[in-house]
Amino acid sequence: MGVLDGRVAIITGGGNGIGAAISRYFSREGASLVINDLGTRPDGTGGDEGPAHRVADEITSGGGQAVADGGDIADAATGERLVKTAVDTYGKLDIVVNVAGILRDRMIFNLDEKDWDAVIRVHLRGHYSTVRPASAYWREQRNPDGHYRVINFTSASGLHGSPGQPNYAAAKMGIVGLTYSLAQGLARYGVTANAIAPGAATRLTATVPDSQRIGSTDNGDDDPQRSPNNIAPLAAYLASERSDWLSSRVLSASGYHVGLYNNPEEIAALDGTEPWSFDNLASSIESEFQPKADGLPYSMFASQVAHAAAK
Repeated sequence: MGVLDGRVAIITGGGNGIGAAISRYFSREGASLVINDLGTRPDGTGGDEGPAHRVADEITSGGGQAVADGGDIADAATGERLVKTAVDTYGKLDIVVNVAGILRDRMIFNLDEKDWDAVIRVHLRGHYSTVRPASAYWREQRNPDGHYRVINFTSASGLHGSPGQPNYAAAKMGIVGLTYSLAQGLARYGVTANAIAPGAATRLTATVPDSQRIGSTDNGDDDPQRSPNNIAPLAAYLASERSDWLSSRVLSASGYHVGLYNNPEEIAALDGTEPWSFDNLASSIESEFQPKADGLPYSMFASQVAHAAAK
């Protein structure tokens, strides 16, 4: 028996890369799937329904259950259709996995408005597109023990601030906030919500210069540790009934490493007894906050920046 036997999942971006790896793994563990993929280029242009259908056909030819959808996930009608397809085809919906995304990398001073909007649209509206109708469906079930799951995909590019990806970083951190909100708002309906920050070689990462990659290895994209297949077991655990205890968290998966991020929290505070004057506030911030801030790894790029500046 698989750990996902009898469970029904929607997987966006399920025709390529990490999404395809998750689709195959979920199927092997017994899940029935609705696989969505618009099949665009990494920058979101073009379209080809082939990837979603190829993965679905591969699964069904092997005895699994999968249907394909080639719609634009940033279109709310697509999310509505995916939920309806899952319920009409399999009788229910248990899991939503939001993997679909695009890249349009530029430094902020070179970033065109249309490239900002396109990335924000696919990532944030793409997550909204599936979660809104899925959450409405789960609310209607009135089953606090439903073991329902939202698995979102964030990125170290947002968590640590990739300098050449301001649009992507903003979208991915927006997904973290969305995940926290979903976990709080949907818990009473039997839903957990978590986010994965993956590190793997995909069509998207292939477009990113080596100097801009987070968590890359020196062995290139042929290194088995950079396989998208390494992300799938964590997604399967989060999708399983065994993970009921885990919600409102961000986890990382890269190679054979799995990590748990801390949630944001205040690490120092100043409490006055009257309105702060500028000088008193500045002096207090510098004496109380600066030592703590200086001791924190504010960015995975800090050492790279310092090294470049020293040259």
